[in-house]
Amino acid sequence: MKNKQQGYWTIVLVAAAILMVTMGARQSLGLFVSPLNTTTGLGIASISFAMAVGQFMWGAVQPVAGAVADRYGPGRVLVTGFVILAIGSALTPYMSTSAGLIFSIGILSAAGSGACSFSVLIGAAAQRLPAEKRGMAAGIINAGGSFGQFVFAPVLQKLIGSIGWMGAMWALAVVTLAALPLARVLRRRPVSARASNANAGGIGDQTSAPSAAPEQTLKAAIRQALADPSYLLLHAGFFTCGFHIAFLVTHLPGEVQLCGLPAQVASWSLAIIGLANIVGSLAAGWGTQNYRSKYILFWMYFSRAVLITVYLFAPKTATTFYLFAAGLGLTWLATVPPTAGVVGKLFGTRYLGTLFGLTLLSHQIGGFFGAWLGGIAITERGSYDWIWYADVGLALVAALCNLPIKEAPVHKPTLQVKAA
Repeated sequence: MKNKQQGYWTIVLVAAAILMVTMGARQSLGLFVSPLNTTTGLGIASISFAMAVGQFMWGAVQPVAGAVADRYGPGRVLVTGFVILAIGSALTPYMSTSAGLIFSIGILSAAGSGACSFSVLIGAAAQRLPAEKRGMAAGIINAGGSFGQFVFAPVLQKLIGSIGWMGAMWALAVVTLAALPLARVLRRRPVSARASNANAGGIGDQTSAPSAAPEQTLKAAIRQALADPSYLLLHAGFFTCGFHIAFLVTHLPGEVQLCGLPAQVASWSLAIIGLANIVGSLAAGWGTQNYRSKYILFWMYFSRAVLITVYLFAPKTATTFYLFAAGLGLTWLATVPPTAGVVGKLFGTRYLGTLFGLTLLSHQIGGFFGAWLGGIAITERGSYDWIWYADVGLALVAALCNLPIKEAPVHKPTLQVKAA
């Protein structure tokens, strides 16, 4: 039993470490927008579009990477993703055209980080862990990505200031390659995974929830999911999450600059978001195992609408940004465990990598518009005001979209009293 527990922790911590690298790199790209513009002269709108393409590509890769991992195991997918991410980071300093940035940042870096992200890692962990441990595991893995943002943002800002943005990009490529050995821990799919997980409950569920039958094909599982109104409502809410996050990671440095504050305020704000989201992710993982995920998601999205509204009326000081970042960070990517939890409860874990990957695609379609429209707003109007207003409205819609979801309640195990 002790060896099994150690094995569970190894899987979860390695998955969290992988996400720390890939999300830390990805969520810090906004720090490169201004130096890229200074060097290439392409304009904020063009650079924002390249990063918007990256947002979409990161999401488009998720269901494909999840499907390959579901079938062949995650090891090869992770190794391929690390290599592609490193190549994209290494090539970016050599790109001086919009097409070049779209290729390096929008396609290579995004595809590489997407192959080493949520759909593959949470799917792999869910297939290797008992049902009662999956919700907390998803929270811990998600916290790894947040810790990466906390570490990478200030470090990259420091590197940009000391060795230049090109040197910082090359350093990113080296760090990515150094993480390759982590993929070995998840290189094999468990032999019993197909049989055991086909009938297991979802993330955070400790009962036999509805799931894909052992003989069900991937195509049939996707068809079943896309015909389910609850699954589609989940997509609608996650679209807003992607819009909000992509807008901020791409344009928060620009917002800080508009307010006349130093660049360090942006990097530390991103770091604080990551630090706060560690707490939020762990709380979300725990909550997924004890409460209905749709209610957790409702309060997360509603709180964002309130927080952004308060920010819009607050004085724009460094303290305001830090407090805004701390509040926002509590829900930042903490939406992932409950969202994956709903998917797992609805359809089981057999094709969780694929089905949650499709949900992440919706997230990143929102991300595309968040990054792209932010660039258009600042170019055409000189401020991000109307994006902030749109964000409040979308957050309210996302909150309401989660309430009609038909999610089975969490069944907590009852204590068995042994007869004397």
